[in-house]
Amino acid sequence: MFHLPFTADQFFGVFATYNEAVWPAQVVLTIAAAAALVLLFPKGDRSDRVIAGFLAVLWAWTGIAYQLVYFTSINPGAYLFGALFVVQAALFAWMAFVGRLSFAARLDGYSVVGGVMILYALVVYPLLGRATGHLYPGTPTFGAPCPSVIFTFGLLLFARGRVPGWLLIIPAAWGVVGLSAVVGLGVLPDVGLFLSALVATPMLVVRNRRTAPVAPAAVAT
Repeated sequence: MFHLPFTADQFFGVFATYNEAVWPAQVVLTIAAAAALVLLFPKGDRSDRVIAGFLAVLWAWTGIAYQLVYFTSINPGAYLFGALFVVQAALFAWMAFVGRLSFAARLDGYSVVGGVMILYALVVYPLLGRATGHLYPGTPTFGAPCPSVIFTFGLLLFARGRVPGWLLIIPAAWGVVGLSAVVGLGVLPDVGLFLSALVATPMLVVRNRRTAPVAPAAVAT
């Protein structure tokens, strides 16, 4: 079903090279992700923009530092992947500085599902990878595409109100791309990527249809 232009050894070898070269960026990104979660509680426009800004940085890092710099060495398609991740980073940056996404932790089904996805991305994903024989440094870490996209879906489920549909296209598409790693390479944790896209995308679309658009905050002159 999925024909990949590289072997499993080459795939995990790229992760080993990437992880050793960028250390301790993985730790910094994980700490920043935890800080973004803390900002779900003290509500305010600044917190919302910082969270969206972190997602912009995360997607830019993944697109440039992993896809374009390292993954292109074994997969020419990574040039397209990297470009799409940078586009997604630009969309989140636009929402951080010009548009508006509002986030809040609350007790409802969206937050529960979002919390499960975030827990999976930051904790379960690396543990499941280790349990299936993919040991550091030759394994995906936070900041690599799949756990980062799962985390993104989790955060978006904490958004209050509408999440623009165009903000979901690239993450949802990557959820389908992730199946290639499951089927072709045996990366079992990436099942969670496909499931997160399969669950979060329709949930967010349905909520959009039920929610009136939020007008951008007025700019003082």
